[in-house]
Amino acid sequence: MSSYPELPLDLLLLSTMTLATTDREGRVHTAAVFFVAISSLKFYFFSEKHTQHSQDVHANPQAAVSIYPECYDWREIRGVQMHGEVFQVEQGSEWEAAWVKYRRKFPFVNSLKTIVGQNTFYVFKPGWIRLVDNRCGFGYKKEWTIFG
Repeated sequence: MSSYPELPLDLLLLSTMTLATTDREGRVHTAAVFFVAISSLKFYFFSEKHTQHSQDVHANPQAAVSIYPECYDWREIRGVQMHGEVFQVEQGSEWEAAWVKYRRKFPFVNSLKTIVGQNTFYVFKPGWIRLVDNRCGFGYKKEWTIFG
């Protein structure tokens, strides 16, 4: 295990990640969210404050994420699995930098300014990452634990 991941760019350029959260009673919930990655250590997404996953992360920031392309052959299975925490991004330089990158990746949001304004910008910060890539051999994995 190393302290800094180098995730494949093609995975970071995918549109959607699956976010798993838990509610106050310990029930697990998953949601597909559009995301933009700034490095392999920050994954930004928008969501309405009233969604289950938004309520969950405000009560418990612990979350898990997976990002993977669609495939139909086990030899093509690849992706990334992560554990970490989700935080609300406050207005400021981090918010602006992520917003610029998000708009570049998803230009349709430029026409949804009112809707975006009613949503919350979140960042997922992984503490553990596993890269899976069966193209390198069945069950190939590489893992990182992030410190700090």
